[in-house]
Amino acid sequence: MMIQLAREWRLIRNERWLLSMTTWLPLMLFAIIWGIFSAGIARDLPIGVVDLDHSQVSRQLIRYYDANPTLAVSKAYTSVAEGSHALRGGDIYALVVIPTNLEQDTKLGKSPTATVFYNSQFVLIGKLVNSAVLQAQGTLNAQIDTMRNMVSGSRVPQQALGLAVPVTNQITPLYNTNSHYGQFLVSATIPAIWQIAIVITTIMALSAEQRSGGLNAWLGTTPNSHLMGKIIPYTLLFLIQGLIFLVALYGVLGWPMHGQWWILLLAQLLMVLACQGVACLFYLFTLDATKAMSLAAGFTAPAFAFVGVTFPATDMPTFALAWRAMLPASHYLDVQLHQVNHGMTALQAMPQLLCLLAFLSTWVLATWRVNVLSTKHEGGI
Repeated sequence: MMIQLAREWRLIRNERWLLSMTTWLPLMLFAIIWGIFSAGIARDLPIGVVDLDHSQVSRQLIRYYDANPTLAVSKAYTSVAEGSHALRGGDIYALVVIPTNLEQDTKLGKSPTATVFYNSQFVLIGKLVNSAVLQAQGTLNAQIDTMRNMVSGSRVPQQALGLAVPVTNQITPLYNTNSHYGQFLVSATIPAIWQIAIVITTIMALSAEQRSGGLNAWLGTTPNSHLMGKIIPYTLLFLIQGLIFLVALYGVLGWPMHGQWWILLLAQLLMVLACQGVACLFYLFTLDATKAMSLAAGFTAPAFAFVGVTFPATDMPTFALAWRAMLPASHYLDVQLHQVNHGMTALQAMPQLLCLLAFLSTWVLATWRVNVLSTKHEGGI
């Protein structure tokens, strides 16, 4: 083993990209992803306002928009066309159009409509803007109804408020109580990227053997032992990367961790072996690094969309569910989320662990393939 480790280290030092993928590059990507979402909560999203009423009520509504921590009224536009141009240009995330006669219709008991335009392609931002706008308008509505009730005879402010807002709600999240986006986006994005890194690095390591002396010279008469000796050093390097990821998020950053570490580490080991097995199939059956990389990109790139974090897996069509089942990161993330949030036991995590264990069948095909290749004596293989 030590001889194999020394041989692989010499190979890694001679291959710049291989050195980068096994040392600093994945860790740098992890740090960048965390840095993007380190703020945790989106605040002061710029919006524009077109006030066609210029009344006390409209100005008060604008103040409520600006007072919401999610929104920041960056500019007041004189026309809808001007505001729409700014929205399409990306200067603002939403445009609020306050209608004429807002104050008059409000006093007459009518229901004036404030129109909000936003780009629904920004799914997360659109939900945040919509929620914040509804909160601001709901606050104004409650205030107006409370004043109307007090004028009508409810002299006690609390009673007037109760008539204005008869039912209030309290939403208490069971997990991620402070609604920190990093705790579910970063913890899901990093394993999805890590899966890509593992598959690509394994393909690069195998292709390096073909460039150096050909697969026949490398496999020799004991192809299985050479294949295992090739893969195991990278398995150890990947496990170190995974351990750094877990320690950084749930140790250094102090994100909640209610489960057992050994279950997470076991899931990481099975995920690494599964990704390496898939990478071996891609390369050993194509014997071409470019084709294998293309297959790896097409296979692993949609991982984040299919893992079921930002879009529920229960609502995915059959094709997406099938693709999700073929991705090792999906099953690993199921284990990670259940351990972090629910503290599941090993027995409860067994279905996902068995799914990861099923990927070891790829190694059966890989060993069969290297045995076939070792029996061939064609030049250039």
